[in-house]
Amino acid sequence: MTHPIVLATLNSKYIHASFGLRYLKANLGDLESECALKEFTIQERPVDIVEQILAEQPKIVGFGVYIWNSTQTEAVIRILKLVAPEILIVIGGPEVSYEWEEQSIVEAADVLIKGEGEVLFREVCEDYLKRGEVSASVFSAPVLEVDQLASPYRLYSDEDLANRVLYVEASRGCPFKCEYCLSSLDKSVRAFDLDQFLAEMDQLLARGATQFKFVDRTFNLKIDTSQRILSFFLERWKPGIFVHFEMVPDRLPDQLREVIAQFPEGVLQFEVGIQTFNPEVSKLISRRQNLDRLEDNLNWLRSTGVHVHADLIAGLPGESLESFGKGFERLVALGPQEVQVGILKRLRGTPISRHTEEFGMVYDSVIPYEILKTSELSFADLQDIKRFARYWDLVGNSGNFPNTLPLLLGEKPFENFWTFAAWLWETTGQTHKIALKRLFEFLWDYLSERHSDVDEVGLSLLRDWRGGGRRDMLNPLRPWDEQVDLVEKTRTELPERQSRHVREESRNSA
Repeated sequence: MTHPIVLATLNSKYIHASFGLRYLKANLGDLESECALKEFTIQERPVDIVEQILAEQPKIVGFGVYIWNSTQTEAVIRILKLVAPEILIVIGGPEVSYEWEEQSIVEAADVLIKGEGEVLFREVCEDYLKRGEVSASVFSAPVLEVDQLASPYRLYSDEDLANRVLYVEASRGCPFKCEYCLSSLDKSVRAFDLDQFLAEMDQLLARGATQFKFVDRTFNLKIDTSQRILSFFLERWKPGIFVHFEMVPDRLPDQLREVIAQFPEGVLQFEVGIQTFNPEVSKLISRRQNLDRLEDNLNWLRSTGVHVHADLIAGLPGESLESFGKGFERLVALGPQEVQVGILKRLRGTPISRHTEEFGMVYDSVIPYEILKTSELSFADLQDIKRFARYWDLVGNSGNFPNTLPLLLGEKPFENFWTFAAWLWETTGQTHKIALKRLFEFLWDYLSERHSDVDEVGLSLLRDWRGGGRRDMLNPLRPWDEQVDLVEKTRTELPERQSRHVREESRNSA
């Protein structure tokens, strides 16, 4: 069976099911049965993607365009226009909704829909299929009332439920105005009908869904709503269920704590956007947060089974290397399982650009538009921070080094890891394709020369090596192999979220 409408996108990984495509298809009305969803990954060859799209014999192809897939999507569109110029190419998504006038991907496509396109895409398809033409090449979608939208959740297939993370939302929009974020452009927060939403989540659970990722920008904005959603998943919890939320870090009252504390370990993940601990920088970027409450909340969360993923951004206006380092140390001391060090990006349309002249902000003009230097950070500084962030992900976030990491960080986590990162870069000249075994060996080489107790280094690395279920032996650690019984006694099972992170990192570094 062929379809006159194809909705396509290139995901960063197979495990990421496209939420946007399913919303567009669900809101096609009578045309829904005429539409095929085609999901690819950015690793696939554009010609192979084109071949699969053309197998549907479409008249209209719509692409979801994001910062991570824009370049690859443009390559697909250009091939499509060469071999099948009669097909109407429609694009939309955050990457092309702002500052679109000079984008080459917009020039390559036939129609651009800016903003929330669920209703406009249907209208464009109806118009084109009836008349063979459309009324404009650029459409601006109004902000939609969420009760206008048909739900997309029934379009998650059984394969999606079994193998992919399911994206869900109880609300759209964000009340905060953080200038580096596209959500700062939102005018209001729009909540879906909670009873209907929970009924749909119940249907997904009944079908066997286990991996839920809420895309709400401020999950804990309305406490009563948050409490109901958490209680819903707690009442239906069974082994394997995992739920991810993005939370406001300084908003965690007792009524939420009471529910959160009841969840088993590893079921909940909270993504906590700290971004900076510097009050002056926060003020510059219009970010409001109470740092004392934030610290109290993170300290409390570490006493629960919640997996905490906390974010910092390097390169914000007014943030020096010293200031960033102090923020890193302050966050590490709070003990989240993951500290994500991100590099500032100038996303199209975001008001962060107003600081460009005053703070000497220089950004790369190509995706992902990362900051290259500021008045406080040189180009060399930011290159070092990027390597620091990558190595931290390999060592600090991977879960592979719970015993060795404290030895590496010591009393000065930022300074000590910065020194290690510089040494690792000088030694390897690599930030990727460092196999896990090699990373263990590098840590041995580094720590055995610098730490006062070589036995502690050897035993810590051996515990971490064995703790990952490995039974082969690293040559430098053989002298401590006789203590394997002690190592086995110290072995602990990682929560499922951390285990997946470890497995992915091991595969990627091989």
